[in-house]
Amino acid sequence: MTDEVEIPEVNYVSGSGVPIRGNDIDTDQIIPARFMKVVTFDGLGEFAFFDLRFDDDDNQKEHPFNEDRYQDSSVMVVNSNFGCGSSREHAPQALMRWGIDAIIGESFAEIFAGNCLALGIPTVTADSETIQELQDWVDANPDGEIEIDVEAEAVTYGGETIDVTVDDAQRKALVEGVWDTTALMKSNAGAVRKKARELPYVEDEAIPEAE
Repeated sequence: MTDEVEIPEVNYVSGSGVPIRGNDIDTDQIIPARFMKVVTFDGLGEFAFFDLRFDDDDNQKEHPFNEDRYQDSSVMVVNSNFGCGSSREHAPQALMRWGIDAIIGESFAEIFAGNCLALGIPTVTADSETIQELQDWVDANPDGEIEIDVEAEAVTYGGETIDVTVDDAQRKALVEGVWDTTALMKSNAGAVRKKARELPYVEDEAIPEAE
């Protein structure tokens, strides 16, 4: 028997934007290591980009995440090689808990993009000029709506539609609602237990009972 676990399809994401400029923004900048000593991811959002947002005395520095006009933003627009560095899953967790639902950029570190996918956050790409134009538009229109059509690989803003690229495997997982691998495993727990019992090297006491 399979447990019913519903994973939402992510065909379409919309919201106002927040521009985060700079190439090679790594995961340590997204969430400094000292904030990773947590049991759960709850509350990580307030520490996103912490060292870029605050000085040693906790005084605010200039950063889009500190600006009132971007506090309700859910679509982040970034530059090249975003999310490089260590593979910490805390980075997309912090962004999601700050309020980010999708990221548009020039390019993403592969592991970071994979960690975003595991949270249902699309990471879509476009060329440098297109991204710069979008960042400038967001600057001028902080309340403007950005619409991302994941399946059609298109982004619409300010009456203009631009072509973007979504990795084939990511697009398939998001559109078909199979991006949450943990939920998928849970939904197939019965089949996993059955297979475990068939394997001669797995002892019965090592197989968890159904919940």
